Order: sequence, then structure tokens, then C-alpha cells
Amino acid sequence: MINLTWLNTFCTLVETGHFTRTAEKLAMTQPGVSQHIQKLEQSLGHNLIQRDGKRFHLTEAGKSVYRQGRLTLMQLSELQNSLLTDDPFSGLCRIASPGSVGLKLYPKLLDWQQQHPAIQLDYTFAPNQSIERALEERKLDIGLITRPISRPGMTSKPLSREALCLVTSSRIPVINWEVLSELGYIDHPDGAHHATLLLGANFSEFTEGGQLKHKGFSNQINLILQPVARNLGFTVLPAHAVAAFPEQQLIRKHALPFPVEETIYLAKRQWETLPIRTRKIIELIESELQR
Repeated sequence: MINLTWLNTFCTLVETGHFTRTAEKLAMTQPGVSQHIQKLEQSLGHNLIQRDGKRFHLTEAGKSVYRQGRLTLMQLSELQNSLLTDDPFSGLCRIASPGSVGLKLYPKLLDWQQQHPAIQLDYTFAPNQSIERALEERKLDIGLITRPISRPGMTSKPLSREALCLVTSSRIPVINWEVLSELGYIDHPDGAHHATLLLGANFSEFTEGGQLKHKGFSNQINLILQPVARNLGFTVLPAHAVAAFPEQQLIRKHALPFPVEETIYLAKRQWETLPIRTRKIIELIESELQR
């Protein structure tokens, strides 16, 4: 590992061309400058300069170290400056959530971005497992999921709860197990999970999702209710997704004896300090989900 103090002394020496001026610029003694150069050469295993009296010339190794060293020092300086100027209204925010939560949040986050155009918002609709994996691979800053995260180095906290809804077309006035069996199930990425939670709590006949006729599948949250509205099957969806469907007159939410809600969790890497802009967005998300 290269000592950055020695590297900075070397780059400064190259730029001033003089040991005395380097010492003055860095508030050091001239022997101290010489010592830094010698220690850097020893650590790299190459001579970086050739002395000629009070003057010196760079070796080929010295030229390479200077070019890369100056670039490295500049990048580190830019990093330090960016950390010192953590702007709450500028920079990239990468977020993912299941589709239902996204239908509620995404328009509000776009409102926020319009108020603060320097914010760059990347929002992905994805199932829980994909969100957890993306967090682990550092492709996201935060994720909203509907189960506690159990991966090493990750943490999650509950933000709010969302009701699950059994939805048919508006042509179906009442439901029972026979009606559901005849209709069949319109599946989606979290369909098996949602069906198990809601149907398992309300129908003694239900054992697992595979016992229902498979009538279709969509991974687009805004399209899942299209086949339901056409009476091609029924589905179980979170309330936000149902409320966002534009043709409410074509669907029916059925009240069940035992309502079921799922918890929405905020997930992030455990020891990571999030920038102010991301913390601001988390505050906005919490406020919207708790309305």
C-alpha cells in the first residue's frame, strides 16, 4: 500500500522542481522531504529520481508514479470535497420496491424530483428476492420489501402495513371456495405468497396455490388486474395496486372474515451511512406510507 503522504511529497517535488521550495510549500524541513522520497522509493522498489547536484531528473519509474500519483491525489481530493458538501437535493438515489408500493410512491418521488431537479432518481419495481440481491450487490441504496431481510450485513425496519385484497371482476357478486375454484387464479411474481397469506387465513379448503387453476400470469403490476376485470380469473393483490387500477367499475374487492395485512420494511446495508439526499427521501417515503 502506497503511503499517500510520501506520494504527495513526491508529486509536489516534481511540480516545484526544488527540494527547498517543496519543503516550504509543505511546511517541512528539506531533510524531511528527502526522507519521504527515499521511503517511497523503498516501498515501491524503484528509484524515482536521479540527483544531479542540487537538481534532479525523473526516472522512467518516477514519471509513471507521478502521472498516476497526481491522478490518484486529485480523485481523493474530489472525494473528500464531495463528502464535505453532502447536498440533500442533489445526486443519485437508487430505490426498488414491489410494484404495489411503487404505484403509490413513484409519483410522489417524481414530485420531489421536480422540486429538486438535481436529484437523479432510479426506481425499480421488483419482487423481494431481487431487491435483496440487488442491495447485496450494491446496485441499490435502499429497498422496500414485504418481509424482514435475513441476509448477512443487511438490516430492515418496519415502516407501515398494507392490506391484501381478493379481487374478482365486478360480475362476481359473492365469493366462496367453489366460485374461486371455478374462476382460477391470475398469478404474479408475489402471487403465491399473497394467496397463501389471504386464502390460507379465510378458506379451510386452501392448502397451497397449486390446487387452483392457473388462468394467467403478468409481471407488470399495472396489467395484473386486466384479465381479472375481463372475468378470466381472480387474484390477490396489495391494496395500493388495487387502488391504482384505472377501471374500478370493472373489478370488485371482496371483504373477508379475516383481513390480512403485510408489513412493508425499509432494507439497507447494515453499516452504511446513507447520504443526506437518501435520508430525505426515506423521510418522504415514511410520510407517504403512513398516510
